[in-house]
This record gives sequence, structure tokens and C-alpha cells, in this order.
Amino acid sequence: MNKELMEALDILEKEKEISKDTLFEAIENSLITACKNHFGKADNVKVEIDRDTCDFLCYAEKEVVEEVEDDVLQISLEDAQKISKMAQLGDMLHVEIKSKEFGRIATQNAKNVILQKIREEERSVIYNQYFEKEKDVVTGIVQRYVGRNISINLGKADAILNESEQVKGENFKPTERIKVYILEVKNTPKGPRILVSRTHPELVKRLFESEVTEIKDGTVEIMSIAREAGSRTKIAVRSNNPNVDAVGACVGINGARVNSIVDELCGEKIDIVNWDENPGNLIQNALSPAKIVAVFADPDEKTAKVVVPDYQLSLAIGKEGQNARLAARLTGYKIDIKSETQAKDAPGFRYEDYIYDDEEYEEEAYGEEYAQEGYEEEAGSEEYTEDGVAETYEEDAETAQEQE
Repeated sequence: MNKELMEALDILEKEKEISKDTLFEAIENSLITACKNHFGKADNVKVEIDRDTCDFLCYAEKEVVEEVEDDVLQISLEDAQKISKMAQLGDMLHVEIKSKEFGRIATQNAKNVILQKIREEERSVIYNQYFEKEKDVVTGIVQRYVGRNISINLGKADAILNESEQVKGENFKPTERIKVYILEVKNTPKGPRILVSRTHPELVKRLFESEVTEIKDGTVEIMSIAREAGSRTKIAVRSNNPNVDAVGACVGINGARVNSIVDELCGEKIDIVNWDENPGNLIQNALSPAKIVAVFADPDEKTAKVVVPDYQLSLAIGKEGQNARLAARLTGYKIDIKSETQAKDAPGFRYEDYIYDDEEYEEEAYGEEYAQEGYEEEAGSEEYTEDGVAETYEEDAETAQEQE
């Protein structure tokens, strides 16, 4: 039994995850290559390897003839009878080939065949391993900056985080561990090329799936997601169990679950709202924390007209239109937001029939926004509490006086 070969195959199978059958095939091909280099051709050469003992036999099939014209393919009757006394003219005889007789060049070529096969299989194993993780989140270690791109080690392979997939304002140091979303895995002659992202909306979705048990087991579903990387994300969730609150499950006790995701995203704010099959209610939830007076949604045209109190207009629109923009992406509707004063002056904009009851509105969960240090509007005109209720402190001098 060839113990050394068996131990070497066991180590390769364990460390590089290359099957023994593949390695046996590589050894067989290498011996045939060595015979071809040694004899000039190897069409009649066969190699047999015992998978259990690793003992191998290399032989050539030769025809027994009276006069030998090609010593690679033929053998004389006299020589054949030395191997087998039963040999006769016209028989095909198996003549053993001693691999120890191979020259240095033939041996080196055989070695290269085995090494090449091992490298190919290793690349194939790594490619298949990460191809299965495509569209998923993995943890990597920042290695170095390559120009404006970042090289990230994922364990057995390196990934590239292109500049276009980086969040503005995020700066990573070498050896720092970060989570990335695998966009694409390509198979190249030099090994798998893996492209990852920190800006993709699916990154947030996968983080919630890993953090929230109810999402993983299907009790809570993420129905829609809209993201502006580095700034804010809105997600709409619904529960398939009437006893489970979808928003509460995503938030966790004292915001523990959502805060861990906020930390991973370097402080990016996350709005979690309830999904509703009614477009009007969904748009109302999506525009939270702004209070809505009326919503008129046209499912055919995918447009919606929304009326908000005068003092809530800037809150509903958000800084540079961010709140309204994310709400539009979340719902798939083109949203036109007007204040009550603007709506009354606009011709044909009759919102009186679509006014929500204030008491009913307050009873509904219209979404909450969670961050580690509260919910603060960067513009400075509004301030948000952790309950998602907007309190306007300063709109203009007159409004401030009225509130006092």
C-alpha cells in the first residue's frame, strides 16, 4: 500500500476540498503524459490505480508479431513468451512500464500535469463556493486600497469594492472587518473575480434577514426597500402572523436589532413602516413621520396626490426632497405633495373627500425611525422624537410665536 500517496491525497482533499477521484485522474493523465514524452506516443498506454491502496499499474498494450516494426506498439513472440508462456502470434499482451525508468524531463512533465490539475480544481472549488453566495452578504477584511478601489479578503479569495459601490464618507482601515454584498462572481483564468458592494439596497435586506429571526423564518416579510446609501433607507414590512408586530420585530427590544444594523452601516438612518395593500395607506405610511391630511392614489397611472398640513410640508418633502423621493421608490408611485393652502388654491384638486379622521390616523402605526442618537432632521427646521412624531419648533417667526 502506498501510504505516502494516500496521506498526500487526504491532505489535499481536506485543505483544498479537491475530491480524491479528481486527483486520481490527474495522476493517471500525468503517467500517460510521461509515457508519451518517454516513448514518443502513448496511444496504447493504460494506467490503473487502486482507489483503496493507491497502488498503480502502468502498462502498454502490444501486439505479438514475428518481426517487430514498431517496438512501442509491437512485441516479438520470443519476448512475449518471456512474459507469458501462453502468448501466441496476434495476441494483445499487457507489457508493464516501469515509471522509474522515465527520464528527468518526462518526470518533470508528469509533475506539472498534476500541479496544473490541482490549481484548476482549486480555482473551480473557490469559484463554486462564492458563486453560491452571489446575491448574499459576507464578512471580509479590508486589505489595501488599489487606486480608489478597495481589495477585500473574503477568506479563500479576494474581492474588489469599486469606487462606484462605496458609500461616500465611509473610510476603512486595513484589517478592518466589514460586511459586503456580493454583486457578481466571474470565472477567469487567474481565478474567480468577485465584485462586492456597500451601496446596494439588498445589503440592508440581507442584514435584516440575518438579524431578525422572524424575517428568516418567514413570519415577517420585507415587501419593499428604498435606499440612499450613507444617508437613509426606508423599508416596508408586513407580518404573516396577526400576533406578531412586523415593525416591532424588526426594531427589537430598545431598538437592539435595528441599531446593530445601523452600526454596520456607519450610522445610516433606517425608517421601518408597515406595508399595506391599500395604496393610500401605504403612501401615508411611507411618508412618515409626516402627518397626512389626505391621499388620492391612482393605481392605473401609478400617481398619487397627497395633502399635508402647512407646517408639515417641509417635513413630508424632507431635506432636498429625500423623504418624498424614498417614499416614491418604496411605493412605486409618483407622489405630488401639497400643503393644505396650496391644495385649496389648486384647480381640480379636491381632497375633501379623502381626508383621514385624525383619531383613526393616530391609532394607526404609520412608521417609526430609529437611530442611535434619535431622529434629527439635518436641515434643522424639524426635530423628530424616537416615536416618529414630528414636533415643529421653528418654521418661521410667526409659527414659532403661535406655538409659544
